[in-house]
Amino acid sequence: MKLDCSPADFIFPPDGKADLSKWPTDIDRLYDGKQGYRSHLEEFKEELSDLQRVLYAHNRHAVLLVFQGMDASGKDGAIRHVMSGVNPQGCQVFSFTQPSSEELDHDYLWRCQKRLPERGRIGIFNRSYYEEVLVVRVLPSVLARQRIPAERINPETIWEERFADIRHMEDYLYRNGTRILKFFLHLSKEEQRKRFLSRIDDKSKNWKLTPEDIEMRELWDKYQHAYADCLAHTSTENAPWHVIPADNKRNARLIISHIIVEAMKTIDMHYPKASPEHREELQRIRETLES
Repeated sequence: MKLDCSPADFIFPPDGKADLSKWPTDIDRLYDGKQGYRSHLEEFKEELSDLQRVLYAHNRHAVLLVFQGMDASGKDGAIRHVMSGVNPQGCQVFSFTQPSSEELDHDYLWRCQKRLPERGRIGIFNRSYYEEVLVVRVLPSVLARQRIPAERINPETIWEERFADIRHMEDYLYRNGTRILKFFLHLSKEEQRKRFLSRIDDKSKNWKLTPEDIEMRELWDKYQHAYADCLAHTSTENAPWHVIPADNKRNARLIISHIIVEAMKTIDMHYPKASPEHREELQRIRETLES
């Protein structure tokens, strides 16, 4: 399945020179009507399901999908629609919200590291360790609650240090067989406003909107700056960020599906081949069953 675009079109350059504010939050529609969207998505889901089965059987590689974005950018919906055809046995989804007391008693990467996917599986992080250079940066009170010794925190270098920690961790994972795909759902402030209003109008979605969401919206510019700096420092050749125009949810889901499928096709994996000894055993089993 192909779209009229390339996964490379959405990669945030790893040279650190790109300007996030110039990246679009919306592009031309990549599908022809509602039926065209469904047809594209179903084909992607079938391809992804086939690839996931090979990944699971080969049991040498893992895939980690990281989703980040402002509130209402469509992370939950993208995960639900894109991954709905994958066998639950081979897929794990984790959402990271406020850390627990136990998690605060460990280093800031610990809670995500213990949820990393096993070989043969696809792991999905709905928010991730990147919150440590986003919300923690925008809200200093969160950093103060992390119980880090004061003498270990240098306000002048802490974010560069955390960017380096993350790059090193992702490089380590890549060298050990984990393919990392990171998606920033790039939403416009106006589209977020419309989605918030929709959550008010639709009683079944009232639970999705809280006063805290509005407080975060008031910090929009600070978050945009934090995301821009984060992408510039952590988009690498082996773990690139993909900036997904998120104002059109259907477009975003198709683009994400396209990127995942094309990336998994490049992984050197196959169904295990039976040894001659195993083939002989299978033949004896066949004779037993047929008799």
